[in-house]
Amino acid sequence: MLLKEIEAFLEEDVGHEDYEEIVPDVECEAEIRVKENGVLAGLDEVKQIFDYLGILYATDFEDGARIKEGDVVLRVRGAGMKILKAERLVLNFLGRMSGVATLTARFVEEARRANARIRVAGTRKTTPGFRKYEKKAIAIGGGDPHRFGLYEAVIIKDNYIKLMGLENAIKSAKEKVSFTRKIEVEVESIEDALKAAELGVDIIMFDNMSAKDVKAGVQLLEERGFRTGLILEASGEITLSNVSEFAATGVDVLSSGMLTYGAKWLGFSLDVI
Repeated sequence: MLLKEIEAFLEEDVGHEDYEEIVPDVECEAEIRVKENGVLAGLDEVKQIFDYLGILYATDFEDGARIKEGDVVLRVRGAGMKILKAERLVLNFLGRMSGVATLTARFVEEARRANARIRVAGTRKTTPGFRKYEKKAIAIGGGDPHRFGLYEAVIIKDNYIKLMGLENAIKSAKEKVSFTRKIEVEVESIEDALKAAELGVDIIMFDNMSAKDVKAGVQLLEERGFRTGLILEASGEITLSNVSEFAATGVDVLSSGMLTYGAKWLGFSLDVI
């Protein structure tokens, strides 16, 4: 975390109030305990917040650890007024990031029952201002963060195709984009997938297509000799209940916004002892 991020997060929560004017200046110890099973994420950020406030801590866990209800994930010691100042911020980090990591791990486990090499990726459907932490949580849960922003790769989506046409959009991207960036195109039909492959894109995303149609598209690309070196991705309405079905289609990547917008926060509490 950047110093300015820690200070901005604290300013958002504390504002003009200050526990140092309310709580007696006494030393104390506290424990952060998890209330349910899951995958731990956000611990590194919590440590940095405590470091900033001069609070000592100890833990037997690392980000990515499987935790169970009742585990004490962190013990802290320092000025009670500073511990209380940090309480909600650190619990928010742990709750949100661990929730994303836990759901991602479930997606990965289900997908790899059908395809041991499949990647499960997130999307840009993230909380404004908190994207890098949600993307990090996806990685901690065993997923792939996908691109962090528009600047990392070119994805030619349906609205681009409506404005320019599939062929023109791909040609424009290949002419204007650096060779260092991959070009991906969303397709909603097997015919468009074949056309995109013929035009030499790096990644084809089967978007909002049934698992049956995705599988047929993968098979056609293999038959036409386009499969080598081409990354195939499926996206759109992929859930825990159907992720294994899509994983079995033969694609390389499954991407789902549910990893972030569908993630339930994991419960944590901080208690002075």
